[in-house]
Amino acid sequence: MKLLTFSTLFPNTVKPSHGIFVETRLRYLLGSGKVASKVVAPVPWFPSSNPRFGSYAAFAGVPRRETRYDIDVRHPRYAVIPKVGMTVAPWLLAQSAKQEIGRIIDEGYDFDAIDAHYFYPDGVAAVMLGKYFNKPVVITARGTDINLIPQYALPRKQLMWAAENAAGMITVCNALRDEMVQLGMPGERIVPLRNGVDLQRFQPMDRQAARTKLGIDGFTLVSVGLLDTRKAHDLTIGALPLMPDAKLLIAGTGPERKNLEMQAQRLGVADRVTFLGSVAQPQLKEYYNAADAMVLASSREGWANVLLESMACGTPVVASNVWGTPEVVAAPEAGVLMPERTSEGIARAVRTLRENYPDHAATRRYAENFSWDATTEGQIQLFSRIIGAARPLSSGRRVAA
Repeated sequence: MKLLTFSTLFPNTVKPSHGIFVETRLRYLLGSGKVASKVVAPVPWFPSSNPRFGSYAAFAGVPRRETRYDIDVRHPRYAVIPKVGMTVAPWLLAQSAKQEIGRIIDEGYDFDAIDAHYFYPDGVAAVMLGKYFNKPVVITARGTDINLIPQYALPRKQLMWAAENAAGMITVCNALRDEMVQLGMPGERIVPLRNGVDLQRFQPMDRQAARTKLGIDGFTLVSVGLLDTRKAHDLTIGALPLMPDAKLLIAGTGPERKNLEMQAQRLGVADRVTFLGSVAQPQLKEYYNAADAMVLASSREGWANVLLESMACGTPVVASNVWGTPEVVAAPEAGVLMPERTSEGIARAVRTLRENYPDHAATRRYAENFSWDATTEGQIQLFSRIIGAARPLSSGRRVAA
């Protein structure tokens, strides 16, 4: 089977961790030997890479084409329009990708289906492209695209249009599928295929050696994720006064860093909070191994890969009881769900974990139940069925936009 993977969520040389969960799932799918894929991962157009222009300037340095893990990746540019950009983003994405996709077909790669990730704007744009190139489209919903975007009237209409016209849909947890059905999407075309964890990349190591290398001592928590309000690092920092012997490491970058630093100062815990900045996955493994627990206080999560990454290293987690997270943290050896998503709730959950702390080997064994094998096989079955049904009708021809 030949796929075209389409998403703005895909790593590049400038932002190697951006959408890495999409790349990881694709790598395992290609590793089956039954599927080929090329990737079109549009990035916002920006005229200069000068840092004084802020985070968008970094996209100017993304190459037009690159190879990652032997995967051919193209990065066409799309326009981002302030204020009104959200409503026209799907159309702009589709227009930016048409020429690149046409070039891929002309080079001899006439793909069978479009594998799109993230429902809005990517999935909507993918369905537009599917109609243009006469190809079936499968959209993977991942979280915020379903539990936040439908609150806006026009994007919701576009989401529903894409759902009606997609050949199939994938969710990363059952909770997202239930929400999509409640929105009115056709449940018979929605297949839950949860994310797995890279058990080779994230694995236990000598914990004391990791702590010594990183200069860590005492009871230590690690929190991993974008520094924005959704990840709620402020709640974890707010729990530290209730845990006087705990230290906190925060891995990630984002717009809330200054506010979080000020909060730590205000609460008198700045000496117990370390902001690590961006941490690459090889180093992230060391922090997971060195920490006593990983904390995730997010308000919304489809399927949080960081939870499984920590568990795969043998480190239990404390997590908010939202969306797909109860499907990830489903046994004592995995960790503890917060009784409430507050600083007090985090402190109570950490105390519960410490009172019944699981064996690190048991936590690793739990994570081993979440390999990518079942997800890969589920994708192969879904794409085989969809491509088989569409192949007599699909000629790769381009139709009117």
